[in-house]
Amino acid sequence: MAQAQSTEADWVSRFADEVIAEGERRAPGKPIVVASGLSPSGPIHLGNLREVMTPHLVADEIRRRGHECVHVLSWDDYDRYRKVPAGIDPSWAEHIGKPLTAVPAPPGSPYGSWAEHFKAAMIEALDELGIEYRGISQTEQYTAGAYREQILHAMKHRGDIDAILDQYRTKAKPANAVKKQQKPVEEAELEAAEGSGAATEDDGSAGGAGYFPYKPYCTVCNKDLTTVTAYDDETTELAYTCACGHAETVLLKEFDHGKLVWKVDWPMRWAHEGVIFEPSGVDHSSPGSSFQVGGQIVGPIFGGEQPIGPMYAFVGISGMAKMSSSKGGVPTPGDALQIMEAPLLRWLYARRRPNQSFKIAFDQEIQRLYDEWDKLCGKVADGTALPADAAAHSRAVRTAAGDLPATPRPLPYRTLASVVDITAGHDEQTLRILSDLDPENPVTSLDETRPRLDKAEHWINNQVPAESRTVVRVEPDHETLATLDEQSRASLRLLLEGLDEHWSLDGLTTLVYGVPKVLAGLEPDAKPTPELKVAQREFFALLYQLLVGRDTGPRLPTLLLAVGADRVRKLLAA
Repeated sequence: MAQAQSTEADWVSRFADEVIAEGERRAPGKPIVVASGLSPSGPIHLGNLREVMTPHLVADEIRRRGHECVHVLSWDDYDRYRKVPAGIDPSWAEHIGKPLTAVPAPPGSPYGSWAEHFKAAMIEALDELGIEYRGISQTEQYTAGAYREQILHAMKHRGDIDAILDQYRTKAKPANAVKKQQKPVEEAELEAAEGSGAATEDDGSAGGAGYFPYKPYCTVCNKDLTTVTAYDDETTELAYTCACGHAETVLLKEFDHGKLVWKVDWPMRWAHEGVIFEPSGVDHSSPGSSFQVGGQIVGPIFGGEQPIGPMYAFVGISGMAKMSSSKGGVPTPGDALQIMEAPLLRWLYARRRPNQSFKIAFDQEIQRLYDEWDKLCGKVADGTALPADAAAHSRAVRTAAGDLPATPRPLPYRTLASVVDITAGHDEQTLRILSDLDPENPVTSLDETRPRLDKAEHWINNQVPAESRTVVRVEPDHETLATLDEQSRASLRLLLEGLDEHWSLDGLTTLVYGVPKVLAGLEPDAKPTPELKVAQREFFALLYQLLVGRDTGPRLPTLLLAVGADRVRKLLAA
């Protein structure tokens, strides 16, 4: 049996210990099964990604230890189509009630159904993230009769299921039960709890003919606006009527055009797949919810056991307002991977316990996140990272199958963003500037800086508002230059005189911070005083005004390199 890890171990290791021990207790010698479920009812967003990333990280740790582990990802594509999202032709309302795989894809999509359209983007993102899983289409499972025995069994024991569910129907949920479990994060929340999309589905509550845990899709209109009116346990004859006017009697032992209601479907699958670990979102974990009720159904009805697994919290987004309205304002993993490398996105999920909220940045904060990430990479390289931090880094950059692709020369993200902002993505100009960053070890090809360079360029072009973009002056600001006092003129002369000697990123950093020190009669490497810091800020504001017509901008050393020495001299010559 796996030994418990030290208290310094990260959360993934602790869960792996529990899951391995539980696997040996439940099914010794068999592959360990962890599970996720996603409903392709619309864009599968970064909150939903936690539904997949949490078991992925645990499964990957189990594989690293040499155990066989299967990550089952159920595509809940046999769920009903519930509503027409913003931005979609309102005529799609005619498909409400159909399985997601029977709804046409959004206009202009190359995919054959609504479900396939939204699955495709997620599949691509999961591949880039290095997530290994076994995908299961619930449409395929149900229509192929894979669950026929379980359906007949559930119908036979519908009275027992009804009695279990009835215990919860009579209980009022505590006010704000979900909200109390997790404080929201600022700006925007993507509820990771939406992972299944079936969380609000009814439990098949009893009608005039009694309780039935199975709901047919009508064979005429293909919608679930049906009511079971009779069922015979011996013959499995099931009669139903539909709101469209159709009524028929079918043999359930042969009929494969319907599904178990969610609160019965989920525990059935736990037993069918032998799931040992599956996390759940806050709505699935609140009192009377599907995870809690499923735990009462899975054993008595299906002879299985409820998986172990944590409740996972919200994922927040900063800069969400800048997302394209055509996406409904809900950023997806694919959106995030356009502006950040896969290891960074993996790290954001790996470093926080599932019950902790965190934010994914689409605004200026992404630059700080990258600085933090690069600092951690440096600590890992020199052996000074704390154990839990080193573990999160390892889970971000590689899986049990190997290392994820990485940028050969990972220059600071904020530097790359500044350069492509100034050059408007012009490759030749970009290479010139990047080569000047470190003349003793110059960048010789932009390929050395990719894919990070491409991510930074996408961020600049799509997430930074036009008014925040950097536009270098074409002609000097003669009006401002004419009104400068002697102190300001002297500072500009000192800067221009030092350009050639300091033409590198480090050199220009020393120069721009050193000019106010020299003017104050100090050495260039003198420790700054509060008064000196004020003088530096005033000097920086002057440079920004003369170069880009604003009081702020990209880091000055990067800006100077980007503008080029000749143009800097033209714009700053007082």
